[in-house]
Amino acid sequence: MTPTMKLFLIGCVTATFALAAGSPARGQFTVNIDIDQAPFQYTETPGNNRVSRLMHQLENKEVELDYTSQRGYLDSLLEALQIPPSSQTLVFSKTSMQVRYITRRNPRAIYFNDDTYVGWINGSSLVEISTADPKLGAAFYTIDMSPFRPKLKRMNYDCLACHATSLTQGIPGHTVRSVVPSYDGSVNSQTQSFITNDTSPFSQRWGGWYVTGFHGDMKHMGNAYVKGGSLDTSRNANLLNLRDEFDSANYLAPQSDIVALMVLEHQTQMHNSMVRADFFVRQLDHEASELDDDKVDAAESAAQLQLIAGEVVDRLLFKDETKLTDEVRGSVVFAADFQTLGPKDSQGRSLRDFDLKSRMFQYPCSYLIYSDAFKSLQPKLRSEIVRQIHDVLAGTAGGDRYEHLSAADRGSILGILSDTHPDFSISSND
Repeated sequence: MTPTMKLFLIGCVTATFALAAGSPARGQFTVNIDIDQAPFQYTETPGNNRVSRLMHQLENKEVELDYTSQRGYLDSLLEALQIPPSSQTLVFSKTSMQVRYITRRNPRAIYFNDDTYVGWINGSSLVEISTADPKLGAAFYTIDMSPFRPKLKRMNYDCLACHATSLTQGIPGHTVRSVVPSYDGSVNSQTQSFITNDTSPFSQRWGGWYVTGFHGDMKHMGNAYVKGGSLDTSRNANLLNLRDEFDSANYLAPQSDIVALMVLEHQTQMHNSMVRADFFVRQLDHEASELDDDKVDAAESAAQLQLIAGEVVDRLLFKDETKLTDEVRGSVVFAADFQTLGPKDSQGRSLRDFDLKSRMFQYPCSYLIYSDAFKSLQPKLRSEIVRQIHDVLAGTAGGDRYEHLSAADRGSILGILSDTHPDFSISSND
């Protein structure tokens, strides 16, 4: 069963897990987390991530960022962080801390790679950056774009007010939010909004975002605003570019790619699920360390670990992914940039290969299984995730729970992982 979570205060969360039928333990167990207390100590723990390393290089003058009058340090910053410009997505809803700059005529651009996100607004001197960190979950930074030495610094509670709530599964994380915007991008807090991912119906996605690309008759909320009391979606579909919506001359691309948006949705919630599971295991281990050994129930601990890992497995294997009813076609540049990263197995297959006809990927197992975030999971958690995935793909576990994976799918995914992932090498599973 999926756990329920309730946020009491920023950074303080309680999660209750109902144990699966047949598990060694009975009833329920509860995990209480305060991210500013041990074992997390969010604000006191230094970052160790892609952005913190760049900060260190800038401070030591090992790297310099080039400034331009058009976009400040943006171009150079993306290059330093290894983020492709083709990943550009554009959001015009006022859902950032820089709301005064964001309008339909001046959308906020989001650029991303597998672990890092850069938010840039034309005309603002401040760029927002967030990244996945092995100890912190999501870590947040800003960089001042004034034409002097760039000032990159870490942010905490200003960002956690939105990024450590139920919107992000209760941990420091990321989210793609779909809202019902007015013409100026403002959002009525009383209207319904959605946190979207690969399981979300197309009809609930991308409200307040620009969307370019083809998706046939599938409907979405993007490119639209409230008109006459309701969201006007009469002309929001299958846009090739956004030149009629705003002046895109200062942006790195004239589009907000639909495939990049789909990847962004999956990636943000996949990272959140891994962080959430890792935080829970760390918290349970911390609580157990304060007990006498004879008071720790090994069978119960194993059942807890199995349940926590299972939720990550569900997302890694795209359980409950929304079926595409029409082919999706986006930017060939983004697709090429994304798929080139591999890795590929001996047959040339990759978990980054797109399908986009009936589902997002040809081989439904998340490419983030190669990420530093996955590698940094608590070893026993990662081992349990790997064990469960291997058993599902080998056909020895899972049953109807993963009926969306055909025998061919399971064989292909297991073959790719066996060739490309050290945790799934043949020797490691003998």
